[in-house]
Amino acid sequence: MISKNTICLWYDGTALDAATFYAETFPDSAVGAVFHAPGDYPAGKQGDVLTVEFTVMGIPCLGLNGGSAFKHNEAFSFQVATDDQAETDRLWNAIVKNGGQESACGWCKDKWGLSWQITPRVLTAAITDPDRAAAKRAFDAMMGMIKIDIAAIEAALKG
Repeated sequence: MISKNTICLWYDGTALDAATFYAETFPDSAVGAVFHAPGDYPAGKQGDVLTVEFTVMGIPCLGLNGGSAFKHNEAFSFQVATDDQAETDRLWNAIVKNGGQESACGWCKDKWGLSWQITPRVLTAAITDPDRAAAKRAFDAMMGMIKIDIAAIEAALKG
């Protein structure tokens, strides 16, 4: 059953590789149908993988092998809420060590250029704390981080 709203992600011939990586890395993720092009198209030939249906943490996606014309950028990202440092580290390392790159404040990119925010729930709670001074300390601590360090956020929150 096709979802009424599906995120379509553009790849340069690597949609199946990306979908497989996401399915192996994130819970509640899977690769679904793989469709092959019924004819030649600007980015490929008849029989090439054209689209891949997959889910990332329950979110329906379609990988489209559309060619090199468009690249992913930070205007779109998946934000993943993590429960502890072990989960944060596992997901971060899976993305970065598989050809990805680190950014700032819990952001990284996978090797296909798709942006991910690996965001511990503790961080979200800290920067929205009703004690605005505590929230600012946690926010300021986050601003100096690459991967989020939960212990440092908790320490900043406490002052």
